[in-house]
Amino acid sequence: MTTTQADPVRPATAAPAAARRRLRPGRLGVHAFLMAVSLAFLAPLLLAVYASLRPYDETSEYGYFSLPRHLSLDYYRQAFTDSGMTKYFVNTLIIAVPGVLITLFLASFVAFALARLKMRGGLVLLMLFTAGNLLPQQVIVTPLYVVFNRIPLPYWMSDSMTMFDSYWAVVLVQIGFQIGFCVFVLANFMRTLPSEILEAAVVDGAGVWTRFWRISLPLCRPALAALGTLQFTWMYNDFLWALVFISDGDKLPITSALNNLRGQFFTDYNLLAAGSVIVALPTLIVFLLLQRHFIAGLTLGSGKG
Repeated sequence: MTTTQADPVRPATAAPAAARRRLRPGRLGVHAFLMAVSLAFLAPLLLAVYASLRPYDETSEYGYFSLPRHLSLDYYRQAFTDSGMTKYFVNTLIIAVPGVLITLFLASFVAFALARLKMRGGLVLLMLFTAGNLLPQQVIVTPLYVVFNRIPLPYWMSDSMTMFDSYWAVVLVQIGFQIGFCVFVLANFMRTLPSEILEAAVVDGAGVWTRFWRISLPLCRPALAALGTLQFTWMYNDFLWALVFISDGDKLPITSALNNLRGQFFTDYNLLAAGSVIVALPTLIVFLLLQRHFIAGLTLGSGKG
């Protein structure tokens, strides 16, 4: 009696079919379009990195798009030392880190109340928070400048004895402008959380604080990470508010350090490009560290009907 063993490599046509699906013209067109858009966004950064590695005399003679004759990291060392970036980095962290933490903390409170406590008029309040983001910042520069000059502070909080020319003014404005967007995102995120979890917590005797701090907030980690990345990037790159509310040059953030690389009669743009790359590195590092949570926060709920 002979038995025939089935060929284990039966689905031989599956591989060509999958290959045809991968190589469809439409899919290739989408990939080509996405690559072109990505290169268009990366082109300024790549050009800045390329220019920062070349001497200014070389680019002035042959142009920025010519092949390099000499590459070095001298401009990065010079940019970091000549602009005093260490001091400005510390100033930026003093503004950005408390601003991000306080904004997320307050926004999570408001979002939980609007999404889970079923407050009367919650939708109207959420619309007001969202509408606050539509107000142009330049409109309230002058009123805030007058108000901050009239708010007294003790000397240990501000050496100017007022809110003006202090980190408090910049942090307060950043929180005021960013909290509306965070409330909008977190409130919609919290509405997607399973209600059975909170209902079970209520049955077990959990209060409002327990439901917020020990149940809802840990589940919002992807959204908080995504918002934290965006908020840090926006506050880190802000230049307007610090320029308006801080008059002491030693308190200015990192975005103003690039001005120290510009000469009165001559500007080495290769040196300026090296400084710009150094300034952009912290936001890139923050994104890489929180990339997994950032992508999870953006894609959560995309598969729900």
